[in-house]
Amino acid sequence: MAGISHPQHEACAFYQTDDAALRCVVPIPRLRVTVTPQSDLLAAVDLGSNSFHLLVASHRNGNLTVVDRLVEMVRLGAGLDAQNNLTPEAQIRALECLERFGQRLRNLPPCSVRAVGTNTFRMAQNAQPFLHRAEHALGHQIEIVSGIEEARLIYQGVARSLAPDGTRRLVMDIGGGSTEFIIGVDQEPLHKESFRMGCVSMSLRHFPGGKISAKRFKRAVIAAQRELEPIELAFRRGQWSEAVGASGSLRAIQKIILAAGWSKEGISIAGLERLAEGMIAAGDVAKLQFPELNPERAPVLPGGVVIVYAAFKILGIELMKVADGALREGLLYDLVGRLHHTDIRSTTVETLATRYHVDRDHAERVRETAREFARQALGKEAVDLATVEQWLGWAAELHEIGFDIAHSAYHKHGAYIVENADLPGFSQQEQKLLATLVRAHRRKFPVKLFRDLAHPWDELAPRIAIALRLGVLLNRSRHPAPLPAVELQLQDVQVTLRFPDGWLADHPLTMADLEQEAEVLQAAGLALRFA
Repeated sequence: MAGISHPQHEACAFYQTDDAALRCVVPIPRLRVTVTPQSDLLAAVDLGSNSFHLLVASHRNGNLTVVDRLVEMVRLGAGLDAQNNLTPEAQIRALECLERFGQRLRNLPPCSVRAVGTNTFRMAQNAQPFLHRAEHALGHQIEIVSGIEEARLIYQGVARSLAPDGTRRLVMDIGGGSTEFIIGVDQEPLHKESFRMGCVSMSLRHFPGGKISAKRFKRAVIAAQRELEPIELAFRRGQWSEAVGASGSLRAIQKIILAAGWSKEGISIAGLERLAEGMIAAGDVAKLQFPELNPERAPVLPGGVVIVYAAFKILGIELMKVADGALREGLLYDLVGRLHHTDIRSTTVETLATRYHVDRDHAERVRETAREFARQALGKEAVDLATVEQWLGWAAELHEIGFDIAHSAYHKHGAYIVENADLPGFSQQEQKLLATLVRAHRRKFPVKLFRDLAHPWDELAPRIAIALRLGVLLNRSRHPAPLPAVELQLQDVQVTLRFPDGWLADHPLTMADLEQEAEVLQAAGLALRFA
């Protein structure tokens, strides 16, 4: 909205120059428009701490068929310096990979692609500027997901690759920077946990220079067991009947063990012990004698084996089979749900509203009023009204959840819950957007919070928030009687409301509320007019 100043976006592409310097050269388009896909192709991009994966699949008659698969060992997690900043060298490796992926995705519309960053993106202090450049290289938006959301997506990918037979399963996934554990039945995850330890981080911390010894291995296992100790009772054998692995690390470990004849099927504790003995005997990752091991994975094998061994010991796992599905397959199925109106995010919002005892009738009235205002104010602009209405609906449903904590400043309490809770289906950027809308529905108009949102929401969200604020204000009496036909216009810095003749005179409390709202918006550089 004009009148609310926005700093020039620093998002830009970069390329390698002398000393691996990074230079801004191209502004980044980041607008995602939700449209009906023109082809049946869908794509998932998994930007892990060890490897980047691209999966392209054909979606027909409810089934997904993989048509293309790319994977590159980027080792982004190994590029974090002592201050948790991604080094220029690591960024360049990642961008070169993303540019190659981008060539494959060039003809796919934004609604057909989901790309997510995991633990290293969560940890990196310079994640935001790098994210802008990464999106330009890929040509699509990249979402950063929490560890718990990563666990949910992993479980969806694994569950879809297994028969739905009612078996209660433990699913384990080892990434480059994090490890996830999920207990679930069929397609329903029941318990989810994520730990900041992965094959890259454990290898760097406990086996520097690739050196392996019995002492180092024992110390690393104890460190991993200490991390897992808090979930020992909840995730120990007895809480599940079958253990299933996912990810490249577990697949590589299973391949080595089976080829060596240390297990007849899957990963066994005896096979893990033989593998550990073989690594210790080699003494160095450069001397590992496992023909089935991809040389690119060798540097992170010790850390992966340590995590698996620790999990087997502390959780009582005797045998684990590795499934075909993983995070990227989960992303594809999640994307199918969004395109076919079974969006997990809507279920999440409904669950949260129930948990915090939302007045559903009032929320519905606010939602309909706000949506009507959005249609009037934004309907003639080049925006995706369906997406705007979706976000307005979620914000309206959750705008009062802070009441369960305290009536005073309840909008701040609600925003904190939304931004910091584990919300299945939402990325971190999406939670921040939803939290900002909840925060902005009353009192001070938080201009700075809007500026911090990803483009285009930094420009759209203030206007959406105006529609929400007025929807809340006009329904403040909580009376079920319908409102009159009210017109809203947003033009530059002016907000104009037009009521039927005589209606405001008959509703002096609403008049007083509008006068107070005009003062609040004036402090943000906006002029509210009503007549």
